[in-house]
Amino acid sequence: MRIVMLAPFGIRPKGTLAARMLPLAQALTRRGHEVVIVAPPVHNPEDAATCVVHGDVPVIHTAAPSLPGAATVAQQTLALLRETVQRSPDVVHLFKPKGYSGLAALLLGTIRPAIPLVVDTDDWEGSGGWNDLLPYPPAAKRLFAWQERDLPRRAAAVTVASRALETLMWSLGIQPNRVFYLPNGIEPSVLHMQRAMRNVQRATSNLLLYTRFWELDVREVVAALVGITARHPDARLIVAGRGERGEEQTLLHLAERAGLSHAIEYRGWLSPEQIPPTLASADVALMPMQDSLINRARGLAKLLELMGAGLPIIASRVGQAAEYLEHGVSGWLVPPGNAGALAEAAIHLLNDADLRQRLSIGVRRAALRYAWDALAPIAERVYVGVRG
Repeated sequence: MRIVMLAPFGIRPKGTLAARMLPLAQALTRRGHEVVIVAPPVHNPEDAATCVVHGDVPVIHTAAPSLPGAATVAQQTLALLRETVQRSPDVVHLFKPKGYSGLAALLLGTIRPAIPLVVDTDDWEGSGGWNDLLPYPPAAKRLFAWQERDLPRRAAAVTVASRALETLMWSLGIQPNRVFYLPNGIEPSVLHMQRAMRNVQRATSNLLLYTRFWELDVREVVAALVGITARHPDARLIVAGRGERGEEQTLLHLAERAGLSHAIEYRGWLSPEQIPPTLASADVALMPMQDSLINRARGLAKLLELMGAGLPIIASRVGQAAEYLEHGVSGWLVPPGNAGALAEAAIHLLNDADLRQRLSIGVRRAALRYAWDALAPIAERVYVGVRG
């Protein structure tokens, strides 16, 4: 089949959409389909008017807009529509029902109603979601919230990254037989990552917090670290990531007030080549999350990355975490918002090397179920179904 995937903003390897859309496109290409990604150069204007091939998948960025104000919206929308129609696709898969690409998909249904539209949603944009977290202009927030509800209803089928999103789509009146659970997956390169430092003797017990911060409460992390270091003075928390609003500075400030600056190693935002050695240097990964709508809806790409690396993981029992991890077999689940439970779990795992080894083996086995090559047939069946 000829498949066009529409992106809401620019895409680079290891960028936001590279965790879902690009690896799915690559897996479908390996199955013999012709897949093209079309994206506006939002977030990365330097990619405007370029075509770069990533693993046999062409990623086409439209030209930068030359008109001001509202005319920019029309210009970008029409450019995406033009690139899509020119490729005579058998199916169009819209990733994230928002922005310029969402408007292009809406127009496509008017001028080319015979081309089936599949809408993918991997998180929640409206109230309780990204609209509350990011400083979008009010008009953009209203547009995104409307698109999130309207476009899936118009689509021939909807793919969702989480069970919570599946339920949310049903609540919009979309028939269950048009909603397909397509969880986030793991790239082959992550599955084959070798933890070269697994058997290296270290002077510290290393915990890893691999995060974007907005999903957790930094006070819970610091409170848990107080409990952990009281029983494990050699424990160190490696922090990888950066917050949307400087949350990492709040974490470091609270740790300093608690006398724990020595117990935190802040590495900031990691480049792709820095990620494998950082994961390999950890004994246990922590994924605390608040029990919120957006956390329940998310596909948890970072959790899957940790799974692929074979790390023993302690995660809050929120949303997809309980879907991906089986407590005591492939991970360790704790109640959300409970610093004491998080600390006790970390101490338990740090004290039990055999348990860590069993969880590492279990999580690698679980990860195989989420390889993109194993998930791509789900999308393939959706495409076949909407073509009739």
